[in-house]
Amino acid sequence: MTDLSAAAVAVEPPPFEPRPEAPVAPARPVRASELAARSPVTALRHVALGVPDLRAACAFYEGIWGLYRVADDRDVVFLGSVGSPEPYVLRLRQAADKRIDLISFAGRDRGSVDALAADLTTSGIELVREPGVQDTPGGGYGLRFFDHEGRLVEVSVDVAPKPYRALEAGESVPRKLSHVVVNSPDVHGFIAFYERFLGLRVSDWLTDRMAFLRCSSDHHSLAVARRPHVSLNHISFEMRGIDEYLRGTGRLITHGHPPAWGPGRHSAGDNTFSYFADPHGNVVEYTTELARIDDEDAWVPHIWPGTPGYADQWGTAGDLEDLLALDAESHTDSGLWTPAPI
Repeated sequence: MTDLSAAAVAVEPPPFEPRPEAPVAPARPVRASELAARSPVTALRHVALGVPDLRAACAFYEGIWGLYRVADDRDVVFLGSVGSPEPYVLRLRQAADKRIDLISFAGRDRGSVDALAADLTTSGIELVREPGVQDTPGGGYGLRFFDHEGRLVEVSVDVAPKPYRALEAGESVPRKLSHVVVNSPDVHGFIAFYERFLGLRVSDWLTDRMAFLRCSSDHHSLAVARRPHVSLNHISFEMRGIDEYLRGTGRLITHGHPPAWGPGRHSAGDNTFSYFADPHGNVVEYTTELARIDDEDAWVPHIWPGTPGYADQWGTAGDLEDLLALDAESHTDSGLWTPAPI
């Protein structure tokens, strides 16, 4: 038999071969740092949904998803996250039809809220609520307006934080609201509106059908996907880490809610994902380790391919059939151009 005792130490290990870099997106006409400097918003606060069965929605988000009730008022429930100082991250309201009631952002200060109101009014954008004192949990000072496609948007400041704490190792509940993704037939028109009025910046693209926008150092707080209808795509909640993200995914499976897609890891944003359907067919996501952008002008947006190895870096998420089926059921949101009563 041949003596192989010295063979292993004589062979060099093969080099790591990274996948090809995604193409760079065309430069925007305005520097990202300039948009950030004049942006009136600093973070995503909460999302509000209208639901036909409030009891079922609360059972899911409180009993399984990991949020907790901070306040309620007749047919409205405000749900908070243990790890977030935001008074609430999700508001649920009894409604005749499933709808998006509101997307809320944190503003810089009262002056920025007033300046935004003047800018919107001068540009012919309808103000649903003039700048003023808010009577929702945390109070504050804010305004509401319809975006160019009829979604209700809120910008608020001076909101009192609620008590919160750092999540413990293994605690598999949402740390905060991560991001919201909406559908639109006009991705470029959407970008133009939110860049112009809220100073959001494009972080990355997924082919030419999806754009990721930021209002803080998080890679994205808002994203838009090209679809036939103006509607909700999904709402994402950030977990403490990979372990807690997987524990949360497992809890949903144990309670009879298998992922529509996931677990996996995206390329755009480099975040993990597990997508689920709530009782009304709204898609919600557990995520963690979303990329951060600390230098506005050093970051270069890329156009990521939609191929499986880029949509899911890990290759663990399986096919998209269940998620696409939920997407196929979406229709034009019933709440467009119709402000919620609260």
